[in-house]
Amino acid sequence: MNSQDAYTRLSTTIAASAIITRLRGVAHTARAAQVPIRAIAAHCRKMMAESTVRSPALAAVDRRLSVAPMMQRTDSHFRRFMRLLTRHTLLYTEMIPLGAILEGPRERSLRFDPREQPVALQVGGADPSGLAEAAGYSEAYGYREINLNCGCPSHSVQHGGFGIVLMRTPAHTAECVRAMVENTSLPVTVKARIGLDAQRSDAFLDDFVGAVAEAGCKTFIIHARSAWLKGLSPKQNRSVPPLDYARVHRLARKRPDLDIIINGGIRSLAEANQFLAQGLGGAMIGRAAWEHPWQFTEADQRVFGVDSSLPPTREGALRAHAPYVDRVLADGEPFHRVARPLVGLYRDQPKARRWRRALAETRTLDDALGHMTAA
Repeated sequence: MNSQDAYTRLSTTIAASAIITRLRGVAHTARAAQVPIRAIAAHCRKMMAESTVRSPALAAVDRRLSVAPMMQRTDSHFRRFMRLLTRHTLLYTEMIPLGAILEGPRERSLRFDPREQPVALQVGGADPSGLAEAAGYSEAYGYREINLNCGCPSHSVQHGGFGIVLMRTPAHTAECVRAMVENTSLPVTVKARIGLDAQRSDAFLDDFVGAVAEAGCKTFIIHARSAWLKGLSPKQNRSVPPLDYARVHRLARKRPDLDIIINGGIRSLAEANQFLAQGLGGAMIGRAAWEHPWQFTEADQRVFGVDSSLPPTREGALRAHAPYVDRVLADGEPFHRVARPLVGLYRDQPKARRWRRALAETRTLDDALGHMTAA
């Protein structure tokens, strides 16, 4: 980065921080005074328009291939490493609860390195005014998309009244999405499932998607499993309910005006390309991206038709990643947190076990690499 680029980035960051502070003050005051959501959104848009922040025009988000938001997985450490393997795959944050954005240490929750782009923010919440505020922050922080989680079945999420339970109340979910759409120029997307408990009919999903689409959502990421809240744990809900890809295809045929992305059980780029060939807008890979990240070195060419300049070997990718690891370790981050996204790098390779042991027994990436070569 030259000095002019660095100065421009610094100036934009300072200006954006000022706007974020002002947006938070306006939204907090407005909520306390019970000001209507649309009035809050209109005022925040006016503030953004009058600010000195001028982000460069963003290209349309390419969702042909993406990595699913995964709790305790898709953090900044994971995304930085994935960018050494694929330049074009859309990456998501973990689901960030609305409270963490509005009341918590926001910088820690939302800040990310621009080198991780394209990145989408996934938020979990059910309060329209709070989600409108979060949508404004997502744009100010530079995300390419904001996604509302309507599929997570965890107990804490259920108790909070968001995630999968939002599928029970399409009208309220539509209100949430409308508030978000009115407070950002970013795409507002929704991630949901094909059904919930006994509600597994085509009509249930069609009605949900129809109501939310009318509120301004044009992209739906559909996990091709129902959620069974009665009798299954959140972990079991990731694998026990049967996959029904045909249901997602029927939705896509009924709603050609929408961008329908399929998710659930997709393990490889070949499977992702098959869904694209069948007319879906994109494929989202979840656990297979965490367990077998090296396959994404072929994603840019096989899915996007682009030859990116990528490290040709696993060791080369790790050495390219080392300066980042050294920097965050110097900032006090424990090595085990930085190393977690690297564990599956040698999956199905002869060195896999040695690599896992190297990460467990060392405290720097250089030492782990030395362990590998000291055979």
